[in-house]
Amino acid sequence: MRRTKIVATIGPASREPHVLEELIRAGMNVARLNFSHGTHALHAENIARIRAAAMHVGRPVAILADLQGPKLRVGQLPDEGLPLEEGETVVLTPFPDRVQSPHKVIPVQYEDLPRAVEPGDRILLDDGMLELRVLACDEETVTAEVVIGGVLKSRKGLNLPRTTLNISAITEKDRKDLLFVLEQQVDWVALSFVRTADEVYELKEIIRRSSPFGRPVPVIAKIEKPEALENLDAIIEAADGVMVARGDLAIETSSEVVPLVQKDIIRRCNRVGKPVITATQMLESMIQNPRPTRAEASDVANAILDGTDAVMLSAETAAGKYPVQAVEMMARIAREAENVLLREGPRYYGHTTHKGRYAIAEAVAHATVSTAVELGATAIITPTMSGSTARQVAKYRPPQVIVATTPNPNIQRQLVLFWGVYPLLSRRTENTDEMIHNAVNIALEGGFVQEGDIVVLTAGTAESPPGSTDLMKVQYIRRVLVRGQGIGNQVVTGRVRRLESPVDPHLIVDASDIIVTSKTDRSFIDVAQRAAGLISEQEGMNAHSAILAIELGLPAVVGAKDATKILQDGQIVTIDARQGVVYEGD
Repeated sequence: MRRTKIVATIGPASREPHVLEELIRAGMNVARLNFSHGTHALHAENIARIRAAAMHVGRPVAILADLQGPKLRVGQLPDEGLPLEEGETVVLTPFPDRVQSPHKVIPVQYEDLPRAVEPGDRILLDDGMLELRVLACDEETVTAEVVIGGVLKSRKGLNLPRTTLNISAITEKDRKDLLFVLEQQVDWVALSFVRTADEVYELKEIIRRSSPFGRPVPVIAKIEKPEALENLDAIIEAADGVMVARGDLAIETSSEVVPLVQKDIIRRCNRVGKPVITATQMLESMIQNPRPTRAEASDVANAILDGTDAVMLSAETAAGKYPVQAVEMMARIAREAENVLLREGPRYYGHTTHKGRYAIAEAVAHATVSTAVELGATAIITPTMSGSTARQVAKYRPPQVIVATTPNPNIQRQLVLFWGVYPLLSRRTENTDEMIHNAVNIALEGGFVQEGDIVVLTAGTAESPPGSTDLMKVQYIRRVLVRGQGIGNQVVTGRVRRLESPVDPHLIVDASDIIVTSKTDRSFIDVAQRAAGLISEQEGMNAHSAILAIELGLPAVVGAKDATKILQDGQIVTIDARQGVVYEGD
């Protein structure tokens, strides 16, 4: 069972309903929508299609809205592009209509460009494929020499390495896009070109004020600026997750430092339990080819061995020839790499800096993973309202699958991003015992565990504050002996006492006995009042057995087929009247 999650970007190559369903079956956990491209109408249609496909396939899929941020771009150029030759002089300007020049003019969508650079600075175009060196600046233009030439197309990216820009991380376009995605109830929002933690907090405050449904949407901070590396710990603390956006990061710094920066970011996120996505050019050759290069396969595997929660596909699925095959390949590489991780065992970290209930939650999560490993448990089950419990457990990378049960479908979708977490919908419960019982049954129904397995549960108790984790329990999943119609809302354990009509009213029966019979009649009334519970083969809520149990307030299972053949005198069994089942043992 794959633990690493796959983020796939949706675009022209993947937006058709049948392709979306194939992507989900292939392993897509998160669908990314890139707001650098497309209209709101197009994105709304994509969101509806993604949700319909997820429902049809029967798997939760999160939607990640990736805001464009202050991405600098060149303006409109001829359809065939603008050829730039090495050594040639060009002029860049935000005011192309006002500039007369004997040199080629490159329009740019950044009015402060002439004031942001100075002679000697580098300007990179088209993700670094073309390079210019600044020669001179005036009020409206930048004159530059072409260092690396090529053909420049419209709206290609413009980067100013190691230049600090006086521009907000949240643009006016981002604000409009944010209001749209909040209306659409997306599950995650990514903020591009983050430089400081304050920018993350600013976005969260806008979400808090603007969310039409009053719920917070978690924020992923994209690390792609040198300033972000200087403020990394504060940004990680402020954000709900992090993306290592290696494309612009390599352009803004240098390609040779990116592998080490990637490892450092992943390690820091792992320590504090924040999900981290590794992105950009992971299977780039699959845009055109049905198989990746060996270097790309190694890149994906090494990111997983480093500890990334998720790996991301961009143009491979948005515009490539083989979107489904790219996801399938990513999933296969992930499973192979995870075999190494699972053999290594959990990753434990040093003492936490958290205090109060957060320190308690982390200690309980640590103990949960340790206990699960020591006992060889099949799964760790985490009933959760906020997702906090599952997140705390996932940071340790346990070999057990983490089954997170939640009554909130929004939290369910958010949790699909976390390493090793399989979120399942549950019903709301009134107390801790009911919560645990419900979670185990959901894990059973989902096929994650089976009768006879040992599981470790961790959660916040009903009395604890929201987001707290203060409970750990080891549970043996008992074998179900018989099933039927439950009467009552209790769970009782006792010794089987097989009786048939007529019953001697003076027969010694006490509160440790559970009566098992093919059917009841009036002769059972006295002994039933003294028993712990009733199991009857007699079917129907209008039958004597059902009416007897209801009148006496006796926990019972009726319509229990072959109960008199399966259950033996003196055998210890447990009646769960809520579920209508009888378990072996206590």
